[in-house]
Amino acid sequence: MPEEHDFKNDILFIINERQQLTYNELSDIAFSRGVAENALNDALSQLEASKLIASRSSGGIMTYYVLQQDSIINKVLIVEDDKSISKLMAITIGKGFEVSQIYDGGEAMSFIRNNRPDLVVLDLMLPNKNGLDICQTIKSDPELNNTIVILVSAMDPTSNRFKGIEYGADYYVRKPFDPSEMRALVTIFLKKKGKRFDALIDLPDEERISNEIERSIKENEKYTIGTLSIDGLSLYARRFGNQSAMVILRLVSQLLQDIIKTKTQGAFVGFLNNTEFVIAGMKENVDILIKEVSGEFEAVMPFILQDAGYKKPFLSIESMYESKEVPKLSLKYVESEKEKLKERRDAILKDKGVPVTNLGSYTYEELEKLFSDQNLDVKITRDPTGVRLQVGRKGDKAA
Repeated sequence: MPEEHDFKNDILFIINERQQLTYNELSDIAFSRGVAENALNDALSQLEASKLIASRSSGGIMTYYVLQQDSIINKVLIVEDDKSISKLMAITIGKGFEVSQIYDGGEAMSFIRNNRPDLVVLDLMLPNKNGLDICQTIKSDPELNNTIVILVSAMDPTSNRFKGIEYGADYYVRKPFDPSEMRALVTIFLKKKGKRFDALIDLPDEERISNEIERSIKENEKYTIGTLSIDGLSLYARRFGNQSAMVILRLVSQLLQDIIKTKTQGAFVGFLNNTEFVIAGMKENVDILIKEVSGEFEAVMPFILQDAGYKKPFLSIESMYESKEVPKLSLKYVESEKEKLKERRDAILKDKGVPVTNLGSYTYEELEKLFSDQNLDVKITRDPTGVRLQVGRKGDKAA
């Protein structure tokens, strides 16, 4: 067995090479080298305590990220009128950052313009100017729009989350917040090595999705896998713009992640570049996840429609949908038939000339073939300036 110190350095090297790694992947590496689970956990704890790595549970999977090691001390501003909560946030964020606190929304923009914080933690309900207005002002200012904004609120998130994402907020956290989640978000947003952290794109990737496919094929019928898509998204993008469609996608992503944290721990959510989410887990957990996210999405639809200009409070949403002028957005979950999934998997491996015992991970194009009966015309791309949604020539039929 290797010495713990050597293994700790090995872990850091491996995560650094990949930029990020899940706990299960690290466990497999430890097992292959004869390292006990408690030694792995101790090594990970020491690396986190040394601020060399940070961890966050995303999509039901614990992922570890390598942090930048530089002399720059990032500035964090907390705008929270409750001084006790503000103090808790400052303690939670902890050492390694220059933390400032103000308690009045009316003072926020002057402070931000004069001090240029790297990240702002914003309460929604503030005296003189609310958090949504501050977020919108930050993100619409070319000199400030690269500032990371985390919204925090105890208010009903139904409309506020949607508006926050629309205004450019990088994440929405409900109160009472989980201190470890807050600390992880701030650290990873500011210190993650490589590409800037994005809560949508940094959901489990093709390798983790590939592992879930194999697990689903091997497990009994109680473990399921399928895809969740947003029906009508390409038509919505054509009518209101790609950026508006991206807001809807980010909304669903955050809803899924929140529900997994609070109600269906053990479920898995990954993301395909065609805007579908891959959902996997024990059937009872998946059923709860789909029911909850569908309910929350339905609750936010009136606010989406109002924002798009459909302000008809005297009509029910159902009657509004009867109009061909109203965009139809709905969530659609399709559970994959295991036999069909296995047939498609085997066909892909045959074309690649790869045995099942050495399948590795699928590409996003192969994953689309595994899950979709037809090519979708909405794609997600990522470049140095951020994440983009693109709509092809085909699309949903107009309602």
